[in-house]
Amino acid sequence: MGENRSQFHQARWNEPIIMEIGVPGARAIIPPQAEQEIRDVSGHALTAIPEKMRRTAPPELPELSQAQVLRHYLRLSQGVLGADLIVDIGQGTCTMKYSPKINESFVRNPKAAELHPYQHESTVQGMLQIMWEFEQMLKEISGMDRFTFQPGGGSQAIYTNACIIRAYHESRGEKERDEIITTIFSHPVNAACPRTAGFKVITLYPGEKGYPEPDALKKVVSECTAGLMITNPEDTGIYNPHIEELVRIVHDAGGLCAYDQANANGIMGITRARDAGFDMCHFNLHKTFSSPHGCGGPGSGAVGVTGELARFLPVPCVGFDGSRYYLDYNVPESIGKVRGFYGVIQAVLRSYAWVLSLGPQGLREVAEAAVLNSNYLLKKMLEIPGVSIPYPGQRRLEQVRYSLEKLTEETGVTSEEIETRVADFGN
Repeated sequence: MGENRSQFHQARWNEPIIMEIGVPGARAIIPPQAEQEIRDVSGHALTAIPEKMRRTAPPELPELSQAQVLRHYLRLSQGVLGADLIVDIGQGTCTMKYSPKINESFVRNPKAAELHPYQHESTVQGMLQIMWEFEQMLKEISGMDRFTFQPGGGSQAIYTNACIIRAYHESRGEKERDEIITTIFSHPVNAACPRTAGFKVITLYPGEKGYPEPDALKKVVSECTAGLMITNPEDTGIYNPHIEELVRIVHDAGGLCAYDQANANGIMGITRARDAGFDMCHFNLHKTFSSPHGCGGPGSGAVGVTGELARFLPVPCVGFDGSRYYLDYNVPESIGKVRGFYGVIQAVLRSYAWVLSLGPQGLREVAEAAVLNSNYLLKKMLEIPGVSIPYPGQRRLEQVRYSLEKLTEETGVTSEEIETRVADFGN
């Protein structure tokens, strides 16, 4: 059996990008011409666009036949995105997650797939109800008071939190608060996004146990501290046991605390952001709640905040008056929109169905299984000569950073070469 497995080699198509294939004039589909009666009424499509805003030349788009389009994307699916066949793409914890096939049938149903964001509220009561009810679920899971699904991913959710932090301090006349504190093993966007929002960023480094100690935080908080943005467990998989003290230190300095819960697989149903004192948090629905990531998208960064900060959430949020669901734009202090429309509704729908199928106890079992599986794999990996982990002896939750430095020093084989060979075994 082992000999047969070793003969398997994962497909490598070396597929060119779509702009490099095709021929001029080729078309996958030719839209029908509008009838003359319609053209007489509507006129040319460009007439509504001011002349100064029109392109001077047509955009350069790929020109392919229908067969070429199909072959191109099917080859890509087998090379990198075929989650049902292989796991040949790695984005750490962002790798495509399993989404039950019944959830896929929900999002592909015309009742969901053919909705348009400009439809009148009265015609989308079902979807608004799903968004409202899923918000209530996330409120219970996190302890927060309001959620928005507008951000299109984790990075946009963190940017949203940074903008809310800025708006909160500006509303209090505290414009001197222009510093965000994060940690080196939090997701890098916890530094990049507040920087994009105009903050200075202070980065804490780990102590001997692999996480920042409270004393390190005390040295950098000041009257300029706007907030703390932290992932816990960090990307090492190590949970910082001082998290409540870290939050207290920032609060005592007048700052807010945002919990990046993109690594919530191992703590869901066990700990809650609000119980640790956080003012806001976000979940990646495309990681923790089963909706597949799809190699960078489509994602959904669900942002939750306390009641005090709800006035700053992006508009619109979904409201319910007891008889109908509606889009609430009446948020005078809102930071505005961070994305078009109302978010990636397909990710919300998948996640809603997934949570309903599990229930509270099931969510906790998901976290417990994630921790068990990760530590089982950790034990097996450390049995391989040349494999090591930083901060040995520290417990990991649902992920581990491994090092193959010793193996490379002893054999010359690199981690990239091992990754390629693992794919040859269909893993």
